[in-house]
Amino acid sequence: MRASTLKADILLLSAAIIWGTAFVAQRVGMDYVGPFTFNGLRFALGAISLLPLIFLSRDEQAPGEKLLPATGTGLALAGGVLTGLALFAGASLQQVGLVYTTAGKAGFITGLYVIIVPLMGLIWKQRPSAGTWIGAVLASVGLYFLSVTQRFTIEFGDLLNLIGAFFWAGHVLIIAWLSPRIRPILLAFWQFIVCSLLSLATALLFEEINWSGIRAAAIPILYGGLVSVGVAYTLQVVAQRDARPAHAAVLLSMESPFAALGGWIILNEILGWRGITGAAFMLAGMLLSQLWGVWQKETRPGRSGSDSR
Repeated sequence: MRASTLKADILLLSAAIIWGTAFVAQRVGMDYVGPFTFNGLRFALGAISLLPLIFLSRDEQAPGEKLLPATGTGLALAGGVLTGLALFAGASLQQVGLVYTTAGKAGFITGLYVIIVPLMGLIWKQRPSAGTWIGAVLASVGLYFLSVTQRFTIEFGDLLNLIGAFFWAGHVLIIAWLSPRIRPILLAFWQFIVCSLLSLATALLFEEINWSGIRAAAIPILYGGLVSVGVAYTLQVVAQRDARPAHAAVLLSMESPFAALGGWIILNEILGWRGITGAAFMLAGMLLSQLWGVWQKETRPGRSGSDSR
């Protein structure tokens, strides 16, 4: 394995660990502040943490910016509003859902967006691969074991996270459409600003905001904002320059197991045999959905599946 590939794998694994354990920070933070207050402060810090990256990449341009230099700023703002709305919906449902469910379950259910994304492609008459369909079946079986009770009802927090997964999938699709036209780092900055403002406005309407609660939740907020957004996002951007697609798919999918592991170690959350079975099925479904297309490309005649590129 090339040194650059190994370095990229380590960085991606580090990002997955940070994102997984961020579910724990999100849950702990709500012992002191409301979910919208937490998200508002978290994404504000996340936006601030990206300012150095924006400064360092100020001379870079996306292809769309080169074609439309006069409207680049306006396009970035419009894109930020669009992605910020989707981010606000997904993050709000996830954060409120964490009031009623565990960090581990929220991590696995949120991770279903990787299967929902290609399935939503049906709207644009894009045919998902066989791996996506098989992965969806496995994930559905896993969701049953993880969240559906013996009375065939789903826990409220799990339901909110499941609905949120569709918004996360929509967010991914919007980003995929906008990223060739806008610098990804600039798009990320504006979406975090929009999400923060919407969250804080909602918090002012429905939550009691006090400085004592914010001070008590300072460490989870800082971790969720500066580390989960700023550090992990930077690690992903740097790593994916040299990462192999198959490696990236596997390592980033580890976010869900790390959320469960963090919940177990820090919060004493126990999944039980049903939860562990469901998590295993869901992880298998997510990995199969991600790796199916990569495997097909690497096994076509004339292509090598080795680590050398």
